[in-house]
Amino acid sequence: MRLGNIIFFVAVCSFTAYYIYEPIPEEIEERWKLMLTNSFFRSVSHLADLSEFLGLKDYMGVMYFITLIENVAPVSDEHVKVTVETFDGVEVLVYQSKQWGSDAELRRAIIYLHGGGWCLGSSRMSPYDLLARTMVTELDAVVLSVEYRLAPPHHFPVPYEDVYRVVKHFLQKRVLVQYSVDPGRIAVSGDSAGGNLAAAVTQQLQKEPGQQVMLKAQALIYPVLQALDLNTPSYQQNQHMPILPRTLMVRFWSEYFTSDKAFFRAMMDNTHNNPVSSNLLKFVNWSAFLPEAYHGKYNYSAPAVLQGVREDAGMDGPSRSLADPRASPLLVPDKDLHSLPKTYILTCEYDVLRDDGIMYVTRLRAAGVEVTHEHYDKGFHGGLMFTVWPTDFMIARLMTDNYIKWLKENL
Repeated sequence: MRLGNIIFFVAVCSFTAYYIYEPIPEEIEERWKLMLTNSFFRSVSHLADLSEFLGLKDYMGVMYFITLIENVAPVSDEHVKVTVETFDGVEVLVYQSKQWGSDAELRRAIIYLHGGGWCLGSSRMSPYDLLARTMVTELDAVVLSVEYRLAPPHHFPVPYEDVYRVVKHFLQKRVLVQYSVDPGRIAVSGDSAGGNLAAAVTQQLQKEPGQQVMLKAQALIYPVLQALDLNTPSYQQNQHMPILPRTLMVRFWSEYFTSDKAFFRAMMDNTHNNPVSSNLLKFVNWSAFLPEAYHGKYNYSAPAVLQGVREDAGMDGPSRSLADPRASPLLVPDKDLHSLPKTYILTCEYDVLRDDGIMYVTRLRAAGVEVTHEHYDKGFHGGLMFTVWPTDFMIARLMTDNYIKWLKENL
């Protein structure tokens, strides 16, 4: 009996070790902590797959559990006042210093957009709450954390439109006066899908006729910027990396556009482009915009174009959305980049989205935009958000410190 118990114990330990262990590059610090963290994400993902297969609940509905367990109440503390407000119909958490009086000098402001692939995430998650409080205290800033609606219940362009309405509302002079904000010191920022929304909103705002208050800066943290080529070197190199494997990122893109599983399968095969979107592939050609050092062993091959769709045909929503720069900010021509504000872009080596960010750095600099690019050779996707125990990583503190420093010096 004792031998049987030993065998069972060894079997359980072996299975656990097999499940947790992943071939993570040795350059990444705190590898075992990352393995343990990712094993939780993978477990929820497997459960979500099973639930969807059995017809119980859709994949993203189960994955949203990750958002729920990290949610905290947006309460004020001794230093920061937190209020839940509505800007043009969209919920916003507003973080302000409690030390301000009616005669306070004008402050910076940061409009922050959370990540989560447009399907997950919330401004109420503890890492975002902590980041907002840090920005208030370190930057003496007003921070708006936007609770935009999510896919799949709300496909593109709903999340984008929610964010744009908040930005337009906040940039009204009467609103800035209400929050004692300097109209010349406002930035929009976001991570991952939030970086996508920040970039898209910044581009659109400069096209608004009569817009009086403009953004001084945009800060994009490992942003996702294009849906046309999902087979760039970073997508290939990091397809099995935690926290964002290629399959999950492609699923996020697919769900942002549609719940049609056929479109997801086409995106997985990188055969989802149509004649309209294929005309824009020149803007995301990584062989042209990615420095040679990031090409690795990969050779450029243009994505296939979906056959049987005429360019003048009435295409469905997902096909139209592919060519929309509000979804893929890299698709705008060079002339639309020249007047963008100073920009901060953070990228990580072990991230499928690495090349999106680097290509945008290349194109913005060529257009004459002042760009600060911070690349983390040991970084992985989502790193900035791992600041709360037990998933607190050293690289998260480094990323946060550098990000705050840039805002302090440039906003």
